[in-house]
Amino acid sequence: MNRIDRLFAILTCLQSKKYVPAEQLSEKFQISVRTVYRDVKALCEAGIPISFEQYKGYFVVQGYFLPPISFTSDEANALLLIETIVGAFADKSIKLHYSSVMNKVQAVLKTSQKENIAGLSNNIKLQVPECFRYDFDYLSLIQQSIVSKKILEIEYKNNLQETNKRLVEPIGLIFYALNWHLIAWCHLRNEYHDFKVPRIIRLRLEETPFKKSDHIELNDYLSRLPVTY
Repeated sequence: MNRIDRLFAILTCLQSKKYVPAEQLSEKFQISVRTVYRDVKALCEAGIPISFEQYKGYFVVQGYFLPPISFTSDEANALLLIETIVGAFADKSIKLHYSSVMNKVQAVLKTSQKENIAGLSNNIKLQVPECFRYDFDYLSLIQQSIVSKKILEIEYKNNLQETNKRLVEPIGLIFYALNWHLIAWCHLRNEYHDFKVPRIIRLRLEETPFKKSDHIELNDYLSRLPVTY
């Protein structure tokens, strides 16, 4: 990657997160921390308002916007492959949102890239079992709950086919054992619980904030899972 491409990539990275430490940029672009300092200085000299907060990292000052993003052919092809995977493993809500993303991506592609994407889409297929054909549309709302830290009310059918309502505080989504699982603090059980998403009958995002303030990290829960796939 030449320096011009790297500077643009660093700027894109800075705009994608609230803070980015120099060490993270160094690792991502395989350059020294000193080179990161020089690159950031070059961006500042070009008029891009980049600031720094101690212990957190660099950030682009709010209000600055990049011009429309362009994609390389390889990047566009990678997004097409991901679209195939999303179609197989995501629910209806995520498929809808990703389709919207792809429409925006294709709107900025060159005509030749659009033609290549159209041709390539007929040559990438994913053969998956019937169990992956999810008919629910919950994942997007669960994501909203995780981000906003607001309680979800779910109606859930357990493995005994018993149905009840729960108020839960989601800490994450995990795909394991060939299924999507909602990991959440359950008010009914007063403990963390693993809910299979396909067993949710309906769910509703409450306006009530989480009541528990010291949730465990999802990675900590991940280490407790009975299987590694």
